[in-house]
Amino acid sequence: MQTQALIYRRFGPPLDALALEPLALPPGGGFRVAMVLSPVNPSDLIPVTGAYAHRITLPCVAGYEGVGRVLDGTGRRVLPLRAGGTWQKVVAADPDWAVPVPEDIPDTLAARAYINPMAARGMLARWPVAGRRVLLSGAGSHCAALLGRWALAGGATEVAGIYRAPARRAALEAAGIRPIPMADHRQIAEAAARADVAFDSLGGPVGTLVLERMRAGADFVGYGLLSGQTIRPERLPGAGFHRFHLREAQAALTPAEWQAAFAALWPLLREAPEPPAREYPLTDWRAAIAASSQPGGAKVLLRFPEEDAT
Repeated sequence: MQTQALIYRRFGPPLDALALEPLALPPGGGFRVAMVLSPVNPSDLIPVTGAYAHRITLPCVAGYEGVGRVLDGTGRRVLPLRAGGTWQKVVAADPDWAVPVPEDIPDTLAARAYINPMAARGMLARWPVAGRRVLLSGAGSHCAALLGRWALAGGATEVAGIYRAPARRAALEAAGIRPIPMADHRQIAEAAARADVAFDSLGGPVGTLVLERMRAGADFVGYGLLSGQTIRPERLPGAGFHRFHLREAQAALTPAEWQAAFAALWPLLREAPEPPAREYPLTDWRAAIAASSQPGGAKVLLRFPEEDAT
């Protein structure tokens, strides 16, 4: 059986390194999932550039999450995770790690139920925020929005968010997050000096500024490099410096623990506002990737041909 997949055989800019190619699935029936929707996340694209080359064996199918239907005649929806990359029409999945999707969860939400929600939950579990002041960078992202919402629900005394696109400001204020423009370094420095814990998805100059200004006893948690640059403080920081990588954090989970984590997550996602989305057919993957880099836009989703889900 063959599928079509977005594959990279070398590292480089995603629009140059990725190609839509036919791909042979492993022989035998197995557990096959026809993809329906898959998001385009920074965490999908950054590995293509080679930023995590030591963790990746080429060639590699891109994409880390999404929702599909099991090709067994039932049409059951699952998240085919911990399998091959999800940017392919059919995924050969492991049923122990495939997550059943509740009937009331729409595809657009299910497709995004892994990377950002699990990362937010994992970080808040490891660095509790009750009674603490929280600072978020990249505050317009889905992960940061969940971090802010769940931090406030978890007893944070204040949540401030550093944003880039002006269109994000109103949503941050509506969520109870104090907005700070990314260009205002004075405000960022003041907020960093007040913060007890910072969750940084940017790295680069903004992440460096936050880390340098945080006081001893505070915690700086880096979980992304959206700027494409590492953090380079000029002096030894007083705050504790921590890295969070979702797959490393979940590497020791058993299948039962994995399924239980999602069972606890679905009720939270039902209550969280679903960010707007814009869909692109798989054949328009170049336009989808280009659109995903536009600040302040809707979340980009790849839609796979319906006939593969029958």
